[in-house]
Amino acid sequence: MNLAVAANENMANISNVLIYSAMAVYTLAFLAHMAEWVFGSRSKVGRTAAALTDAAGARSAATVAVKVATRGGGTAVLERPKVVTRSVAGSRDVPDGPGAAGDSEQGDLYGRVAISLTVLAFLLHAVGVVARALSVERAPWGNMYEFSTTFSAVAVGVYIVFLATKKNVRWIGLPLVTTVLLDLGLAVTVLYTDSDQLVPALHSYWLWIHVSCAIISGAVLYLGFVGTLLYLFRDRYEAKLAAPVGKRPGAFASSVLERLPSAASLDKFAYRINATVFPLWTFTIIAGAIWAEAAWGRYWGWDPKEVWSFITWVAYACYLHARATAGWKGRKAAYIALVAFACFLFNYYGVNFFINGRHSYDGV
Repeated sequence: MNLAVAANENMANISNVLIYSAMAVYTLAFLAHMAEWVFGSRSKVGRTAAALTDAAGARSAATVAVKVATRGGGTAVLERPKVVTRSVAGSRDVPDGPGAAGDSEQGDLYGRVAISLTVLAFLLHAVGVVARALSVERAPWGNMYEFSTTFSAVAVGVYIVFLATKKNVRWIGLPLVTTVLLDLGLAVTVLYTDSDQLVPALHSYWLWIHVSCAIISGAVLYLGFVGTLLYLFRDRYEAKLAAPVGKRPGAFASSVLERLPSAASLDKFAYRINATVFPLWTFTIIAGAIWAEAAWGRYWGWDPKEVWSFITWVAYACYLHARATAGWKGRKAAYIALVAFACFLFNYYGVNFFINGRHSYDGV
């Protein structure tokens, strides 16, 4: 028995070392992403324009901003190409530029370094989560510390899968790594709980099903939240570009927002993410009700965690309905999506910290 306890303690220590190591590598990835955003070229979205044409033929607008042509002793100055930021009605979206991952050799180098470091950090992170599971001999999400470390690992894992499938999502890298560092920092300082067994009511295979679905749902919804938030900033930026000269965005806003995909693409990305994971969140609530019946003898008891899970479900249902309603597409629907994710965060942090309920006995 003592040997088993000692082995579990050693595995827990290994898990802690791996989590701290992952945080160190995530920090290096954060710095590399910052360098990528500083040295990477701007997105092509805000620079798309029709080619300029003269008597000699067409010449690319990507290499010519102002062109002077000589005709019969006179000069004709062509205007700067029109900045195209929005798709024409009935056509496809404005094509996306590379985002922070630029065409420049230096910017792309930092981007590749950032992605490589993110993958390395994820591997350390994932092994740390597995080591925690071995130390407690159960699913590694029995408390808020374990949930947080697993949640951030899944979020990074989904991001890496997107990259592996050639999706243009490198623009998520900087906000994602920043959030992961904050999440892990909070986990190891405020939420940390020593390895321990759960109360008898939680010893069920539904722990693997219900909580794993909640973690996956939350991680994917977070990516949708990032897309929605950046869509609002990018949409406002594009509106200012289309406005009179006096209302043009500032240099700093242009420097940051030109690196993002178009507002239409960000909006579409967020919608697809939220719509795809919504059925899984629905199943999460159903699985929780089934587990509650097995553990407590009732499917629904208006426990605060149950209530806020349902409120989150309703909020996302309203968002999806708004997207299908002509007058609520765009920014109005995006605001609902932000409220929905805020409900998810309160369901996790607010309910666990400030409201007592049947879910409180799992501790932090």
